[in-house]
Amino acid sequence: MTTPASPFHDLSHYVAIPRISGLALSPDGDRLVTTVATLNRKGTGYASALWEIDPTGQSPAHRITRSTKGEAGAAFAANGDLYFSSSRPSPDSDDEEPRSALWLIPARGGEARMVLNRPGGIAGVVSAKDADRVLVTAGLLPGAKDEEQHAALAKARKEGGVDAILHAGYPIRYWDHDLGPEVPHVFAVERGPDPASDPDEGEDEAQAPLPGTLDRSPELRLRLLTGELPTPLHEPQPVLADDGTFALLTAAVPMGRADLREKVVRIDVTTGTVSTLADLEGQEVGAGPISPDGSRAVVVVSHLSAPDRAPHPRLHVIDTSTGELTPLAHDWDRWAQPVAWTADGKSVYVLADDDGRRPVFRIDVASGEVTQVTHDDAAWSDLVLAPDGRTAYGVRSSYEFPSEVVRLDLATGEVTELPGPVERPTLPGTLEEIETTTEDGTRVRAWLALPHTPKKDQPHPMLLWIHGGPLGSWNAWSWRWCPWLLVAQGYAVLLPDPALSTGYGQDFIQRGWGAWGEAPYTDLMAITDAAEAREDIDETRTAAMGGSFGGYMANWVAGHTDRFKAIVTHASLWALDGFGPTTDAAFYWQREMTEEMSQANSPHRFVQDIVTPMLVIHGDKDYRVPIGEGLRLWYELLSRSGLPQSEDGSTVHRFLYFPQENHWILSPQHAKVWYSVVESFLADHVLGQEPSALPEVLGLSAPAEEGKDS
Repeated sequence: MTTPASPFHDLSHYVAIPRISGLALSPDGDRLVTTVATLNRKGTGYASALWEIDPTGQSPAHRITRSTKGEAGAAFAANGDLYFSSSRPSPDSDDEEPRSALWLIPARGGEARMVLNRPGGIAGVVSAKDADRVLVTAGLLPGAKDEEQHAALAKARKEGGVDAILHAGYPIRYWDHDLGPEVPHVFAVERGPDPASDPDEGEDEAQAPLPGTLDRSPELRLRLLTGELPTPLHEPQPVLADDGTFALLTAAVPMGRADLREKVVRIDVTTGTVSTLADLEGQEVGAGPISPDGSRAVVVVSHLSAPDRAPHPRLHVIDTSTGELTPLAHDWDRWAQPVAWTADGKSVYVLADDDGRRPVFRIDVASGEVTQVTHDDAAWSDLVLAPDGRTAYGVRSSYEFPSEVVRLDLATGEVTELPGPVERPTLPGTLEEIETTTEDGTRVRAWLALPHTPKKDQPHPMLLWIHGGPLGSWNAWSWRWCPWLLVAQGYAVLLPDPALSTGYGQDFIQRGWGAWGEAPYTDLMAITDAAEAREDIDETRTAAMGGSFGGYMANWVAGHTDRFKAIVTHASLWALDGFGPTTDAAFYWQREMTEEMSQANSPHRFVQDIVTPMLVIHGDKDYRVPIGEGLRLWYELLSRSGLPQSEDGSTVHRFLYFPQENHWILSPQHAKVWYSVVESFLADHVLGQEPSALPEVLGLSAPAEEGKDS
């Protein structure tokens, strides 16, 4: 078998590339752990494992967990023990259906062992930096007051074959999964019997923090910390103080009429007392990192969006006792994610989209002065600071390489790539940056991925890729939307950041807010014009593609221009009047557009003007953009577009449907189908070539020709 020139020339090689995510640093700074996902034996999914990386860069990375079920959520305890969640069965467990349980690898060495298992499993784990305190997030069935009641209810539902869920509030779905019947909560992990079971048991002993010898204790239990909160917590992410005495949590605030916003609560871990720390009328507050001494934290505050006003997240320092808020760097026009305090409590490190990158920044708390620390063409995540205060570690990626773990000198900004579990794949082309100025004087920029030197007098066909969000940026590697797979087929791929993109200031976002069909569309056309003006681009062979909001924009493009030879629209918004009330977060949508704005910006109104062949792709389990959008788009394309279905039933349009996929096509076998169908559709309509062979599992070797049954 011939070895492909790069992994991007063969879909089987592409889906088999290992994928890095997450980063945990031990309190002493000597150990780094990341998660690596690899293709399973059947090629139908990914299993993750924990790998250790040498922070000094002297030794190669090595794998520290092995199971077919995989592991995730690594967190170091104060004594160096490593906690993680895994669904692997324990050698000492008779559970025939192992769930995601809490596991531990002792700092002193030894085999990983299960330390806590429960019906419904464990979702995540958080450890205090300087104290033996561990919190977990897990689900609790309604009506259950403790783990015993939870287990009994879970058993009754299973044995009774009941999967019905009774809701009394909103939302009932989130992205790709149903909410309920379990309600996510935060628990403290402790040892010793439940104090309620023995009135003579000393309270101090019963509530003793989790020790480093947790794995030896036969009587571990969970103590509910968030039972007092009146509303469900969706994917709670507690921020634990270094000394383990309290945690901050972003919690929902119901506002009536199926609307809600967010506040920050403080949880006293010892007593279980929950108190509201920041609840601002007309605004949302999100919890961020806590200062080393526990007296302050950084939170993100944003007014609720409205049809005439985009959200505007801003940093504040909050007193963790009084809730008093102090603005932080409000003259800096970027949306920042706070990640860590310096050891002296004088500065905060943040990440923020900026001009097609996502650098690391340092903010002086006293003055608000912002200093950019990294200057590479990369997007950073998972930043962790070493105890020495001079070094940090992070995960970075760009469109030139997938996620990798690196060391950062905080004083100089020097970045050192560490020997990791995965090598950078060979790319089939090069990456450039282009920009243009629109009619209103706004600068719009983009990445342009190009095949290696074209043949003489043969410029590249080009694909315009429109990002989702829409509040986002093409700045980080994506496995779901990877331009290099199409570059390997000979296309140039344009990745622009139009109006509504982050990293260019608040005014750039406001230009497109509530008017999706205006500045975002004209920005896209302007940067496409600039790309097509290049000698190495063939303006007669182009297509537009997008997913989610990008799919919305692809639909809008289809109804407003015939300049493209084909349109690929994935998980797309079509009729905004139907999308608004049926998406999983309808309350957010209602804030952005009035009914009149929604009607004016709805692509379905222009279906009769669509004369470009369209490939519609949708997953049935998509709750963010429900399947009804794809179904209505497909029907109206065939019945009302400028290229309708012919009398004999043939059509140039195609609908690729995934019954078990959601907003994202995550299964590797389906990702291969996705790209195979896209490549075939583009070859037919953009290149004018014989359509590429489709996977045999679809039952067709190529798309049906016009005039034949499809």
